Amino acid sequence: MERALPINLLGLYLPAVVAGALVWRRVTSHRHIAALLAGFCWCLPSLLALQIVNLHWGWWSFQSQFGSFRGMPMGLYLGWSLSWGVVPVLAIPRMRIWQVVALFVGLDLFLMPLCAPVVQLSSRWLWGEAAAVMTVLFPALLFSRWTLNQTQLPARALLWVLTASLLLVFLLPELVFAFVPGAGWQRIFAQPSWLRSLELQALVLLAMPAFSAAQEFARRGLGTPIPFDPPERLVASGLYRYIASPMQVSAALVLLAVGALLRSMPLVLGGPVVITYGIGLANWHEGLEMRRRFGESWTRYRSAVPAWRPRWQPWHPVEAPVPRLYIAEGCGLCRGVRRWFESHGPVALVLEAAEDHPERDLTRITYEPMDGTPPEEGVAAFARGLEHINLAWALLGSGLRLPLVRSLAQVLADAAGFDPQLIERRRCSSG
Repeated sequence: MERALPINLLGLYLPAVVAGALVWRRVTSHRHIAALLAGFCWCLPSLLALQIVNLHWGWWSFQSQFGSFRGMPMGLYLGWSLSWGVVPVLAIPRMRIWQVVALFVGLDLFLMPLCAPVVQLSSRWLWGEAAAVMTVLFPALLFSRWTLNQTQLPARALLWVLTASLLLVFLLPELVFAFVPGAGWQRIFAQPSWLRSLELQALVLLAMPAFSAAQEFARRGLGTPIPFDPPERLVASGLYRYIASPMQVSAALVLLAVGALLRSMPLVLGGPVVITYGIGLANWHEGLEMRRRFGESWTRYRSAVPAWRPRWQPWHPVEAPVPRLYIAEGCGLCRGVRRWFESHGPVALVLEAAEDHPERDLTRITYEPMDGTPPEEGVAAFARGLEHINLAWALLGSGLRLPLVRSLAQVLADAAGFDPQLIERRRCSSG
């Protein structure tokens, strides 16, 4: 045990000191903060998941009498997260990623055997090292580099969604399990299968608004939901036409659902905590920052769109161009779609014939947002039209536009005769 204390302390304090020094010397912008948060927040849940897999495969084990988390000393867990999630992006931001991976793998190959008896390696530990590189180090490096350099926005937004989901529905419950005797994932399987299925489906539905809002930030706002990696444009489309905080509301409801699913009162209480935080500190800070960045546009938006109680009708800024939904006239099925939209009285949406587009040929149904962001076609265009009717239809549309759902819905639409055929526009003949 004489070596256990030094190794545990070094495992945490050495990376913490190095990371702190790098933060002090290298962090000069919000972009640096966003990058180190990206790497660190990815490492926390992915390392824990790796350790849970390790408990089954036995790549390594830890011998320590100090505080542990799923059999891993807490100091090593946090130090490992700092070493892989924070240090590389600040210390060697321009080194090629494969070279960074090779450097850190080399350090592990040298240091891991020296950590005995705290870390005991099995004959299969190199397989664990490979798994750690592929699931923890490599994604963390990509995530932090993309965030620092403001590249790969769709992939960056997807990684933020995955990271936030893992933190909320995996890491947070694991922390509760560590402190509450008898709590654990086994409570899910103790329920009748029909009830468990209903609860899991409800959980997915409650999470969909948050996923859709993050997608809206990337597609229409050209940014991510993270304060230090924010959208470049004010997002007032999608579910943001109805409520100003769809992600916070969705997160609070998801926590309530996870708590109910696991029969865990601490997790159930997490929902009101999220709401309280959002109403208080987050709303105050966000308001100041958004007013600084978007000025009067943000003030008008917030005066019309509540943060926590959704509107029934969509809001559209009066100074902004009105979006257009182009639907082909020469297609019988498409004429039926247009009549359906007209009968539901869409707000801030112009319905026009696809044949009358002034500049180019369109597919049979195309949505033009008129704000400089790309148009959408097929099922995605139909879903965009739904967001202009009311909250219920907007929720359906937000789910339809999610990547996997959209692809499946488009296949079904194609089979029903709504495949995205190109429609030649009408050209005016000169007298």
